Amino acid sequence: MTQLPDPSLDQLFRQARTHNAFSGEIDDATLRRLYDLLKLGPTEANACPARFVFVRSAEAKARLAPALSEGNRAKTLAAPVTVIVGHDLRFYDKLPVLFPHTDAKSWFEGSPEERLQRVALRGSSMQTAYLILAARALGLDTGPMTGFDNAQVDEAFFKGTTIRSNVLVNLGHGEPAAVHPRLPRLPFDEAARIE
Repeated sequence: MTQLPDPSLDQLFRQARTHNAFSGEIDDATLRRLYDLLKLGPTEANACPARFVFVRSAEAKARLAPALSEGNRAKTLAAPVTVIVGHDLRFYDKLPVLFPHTDAKSWFEGSPEERLQRVALRGSSMQTAYLILAARALGLDTGPMTGFDNAQVDEAFFKGTTIRSNVLVNLGHGEPAAVHPRLPRLPFDEAARIE
């Protein structure tokens, strides 16, 4: 594997920002390409616990609106697409297909809900990061957030299922004028060590 050139690293990390205002449209083919990239990222036992709802229609946005915090409502409703990233607490039902070389389903079936929640939440959080990077790779900007009422989102979009919401990610073409200055990050010596 070769190192990506600096322009690619700029697009994925250095110049990429969390956006608060978006324009444009995103077609079905782009959303499918996005999923086909993000699904390739690793998860524990290849469980792939994340489930994605691409909220684009006016009807779906109206169902999402009451769950949004005041500070996130307007920008989310104006975004071309908002992705609800959820996690399936019965992710292990798919393991015979996703991890077929051993009985991985038995590792989780019958486990306490808190263990299933931990594994599913961790995996869907990883898959959210893959979604953000895949979107950036496809030339889209993102606005991830957790400022919403999970119970309301679950009622509106996942009622009667074992899926629970985790993160929302607005997608579109970001408006640079609405980007806040980049906040600091910890330097290596404060956040990492080599042993």
